[in-house]
Amino acid sequence: MILSTMNDIPGYEVTEVLGEVFGITVRSRNIGSQLGAGFKSLVGGELRGMTKMLSDSRLHAQERLVEAAEAKGGNAVLAMRFDASEFQVGQEICAYGTAVKIAQRPG
Repeated sequence: MILSTMNDIPGYEVTEVLGEVFGITVRSRNIGSQLGAGFKSLVGGELRGMTKMLSDSRLHAQERLVEAAEAKGGNAVLAMRFDASEFQVGQEICAYGTAVKIAQRPG
């Protein structure tokens, strides 16, 4: 599966557009990381636990995006983006794009 934030892929042509696909995950923060983040905000610096959680969430959303594209018969996702929303106890991460079938251009 090729994932691209571009609208096309050099050397390939889109042979079929399969439609929008997305992968979503919602994660809650545990009380320990919340307390640690609160203390860390007093002195400044990176919130490593939160960084890891968000990184893991992006990967999980991306994996679900790939599954959705494969379920439609796609071999690539174009114009892939991430969107994030925060709420009181957690965060939603959504990966989305357009599932397509692509073929390498001859030559």
